[in-house]
Amino acid sequence: MMSTSSALEAQLRPLPKVSLHDHLDGSLRAATLIELAGQIGHQLPSSDPEQLAEIFSTNADSGDLVKYLETFAHTTAVMQTAQNLQRVACEYVEDLAADGVVYAEVRWAPEQHTAEGLTLDQAVEAVQAGIEQGVESVAGNDGIIAVGQLISAMRQNDNGDQIVELALRHRESGVVGFDIAGPEAGFPASKFSAAFTRLAEQMLPATVHAGEADGVESIRDALVHGRAQRLGHGIRIAEDISISQEAPEDQDDQDRAEEDAEDLIEVVLGPVARWVRDRQIHLETSPTSNLQTGAASALTGEARAQLQEHPFDMLYQLGFNVGVNTDNRLVSGVTLTGELAAVAAAFDYELAELADFQINAIEASFLGYEEREALSAHILEAWQ
Repeated sequence: MMSTSSALEAQLRPLPKVSLHDHLDGSLRAATLIELAGQIGHQLPSSDPEQLAEIFSTNADSGDLVKYLETFAHTTAVMQTAQNLQRVACEYVEDLAADGVVYAEVRWAPEQHTAEGLTLDQAVEAVQAGIEQGVESVAGNDGIIAVGQLISAMRQNDNGDQIVELALRHRESGVVGFDIAGPEAGFPASKFSAAFTRLAEQMLPATVHAGEADGVESIRDALVHGRAQRLGHGIRIAEDISISQEAPEDQDDQDRAEEDAEDLIEVVLGPVARWVRDRQIHLETSPTSNLQTGAASALTGEARAQLQEHPFDMLYQLGFNVGVNTDNRLVSGVTLTGELAAVAAAFDYELAELADFQINAIEASFLGYEEREALSAHILEAWQ
């Protein structure tokens, strides 16, 4: 007999979905990683696809972003040639389409893929060729998907200006936006302020990882110096929100409080939270990853937070513009369908709420207005 979770996933999988925060180098097929690693003599923890995926998922549960990122030494090692980049990108698109994704923005850092002699431009071209191959493969199976590249600069390096120019060179051939990734604490968006100014001058949009491994000031910095139109994760905006429950003055008030507790809850948004909420700056949340990296634990003060303690539902109920993402499908051991089923179970969401998250994402995407409108209509029709 199919479990409730499995039944929900089966219902959700064919429905059109939107993915805005998923890293190419964190979402390889385990079998492909093993095959490509064997070709170059790179040692992996296991040569069995299921076991390797389990090892990666277990390591991801460290509760520490830096340790979480260590896994990428294995994936980037096999993504150093045009052929391998094209294959990984093609399979990436096929796997998303199989999970019901109709629009995705894939982020990756070309500067991490030049160790074997590829230029930055050659790396971007190889990934674009793979994306186009994947889209054609999906279309050949009567499917539909569109995928744009988000070019990331690594925060710990000093290549921001160069990577911005790379993104601008390829904006007419697959690149839809810019991102900064890597260790957040100690590497603020202000380090890249000149690069973000250049992007703004050239009208190429940016999303910024912020509010994951660092707090509210990192988010403020992403908004001010990074001119962020979306926030990668962003869940620690909750640190700028205070929630208190007023104590009843007498027994009558106590009785009334038990009947209508919501009336006694006071919510105060700090200036950054209010800015993000009032201007509907999209939060690219990744619930499972946020638990694994310790982003959610930073809010709860516990060694490992549970999904029910993730601030996602609080933010949604307060009117923040939130979406659901996977971050790294292989590393975190997740799919977008699985993430949606998980938040539905944790917060008692119906299909209407899950559809809201798709519309939030497509409207916050870096597509043009007409494309967003067409996809929104398609998504709403299917989910209804």
